[in-house]
Amino acid sequence: MARETGEEMAMETQDGVQTDPENQDLARLKLYETQFFGFTPQTCMLRVYSAFQDCLYDILPVVEKVCVRQLSKGGSEGSEEQLRSRARECSRKLQQFLDERFKQLSVRIEALLLDRCFSVPPNVLLPEDQSHKNYPQHLQEVLRLESSLVDLQGAYEAEVCARQALLAELEEQKKVQKQLDGVLMWVRELQEAWVKEGNGSFQESFRLVMDSVKRLQEAVREVCHKAPH
Repeated sequence: MARETGEEMAMETQDGVQTDPENQDLARLKLYETQFFGFTPQTCMLRVYSAFQDCLYDILPVVEKVCVRQLSKGGSEGSEEQLRSRARECSRKLQQFLDERFKQLSVRIEALLLDRCFSVPPNVLLPEDQSHKNYPQHLQEVLRLESSLVDLQGAYEAEVCARQALLAELEEQKKVQKQLDGVLMWVRELQEAWVKEGNGSFQESFRLVMDSVKRLQEAVREVCHKAPH
């Protein structure tokens, strides 16, 4: 995938159609080589430079101590301190010199690695990219497919959220249904007990009871309203 995209950007740049610096930087990074090797020449040289600096920082203090010890044999303590100071200054200058030289050398090494070692020939394809050779697609088509995948992913996540909300609502309805079933069972048991005791029609008696409850509630409200606060 990266090979086709990089080649298209390179061709557009050569034809003068596209001169975006960002796209030029992407082409310079050699994305297909990065996909092939698993790293870029820049990161490789950065690690080499870091390893060189670590070794230099470890070696220079040891060399400095050895030089001071060898040169200060038979000398006074003052001369040894002077030698140590001069050795430290020489080590610092040597470190700066080696850093500058290695930086210049690393630029040449990076260019050499980029051209000779970390460059995949045009006729080489990764196994997972073989299908792109058999079924080539333009960059715009690839971008359109990626955009469609993003839209589908968003729609899928929305469907998942809606499904979770519906499941939560279904659980709530089950709880409410269970409570309603309990109320209906209580009403049936009360109706059976009412008929068993020979108290007549349950519906009529229940209506009279509800009317009495309403009148009682009205009376309570009236008493509370007339009561001194």
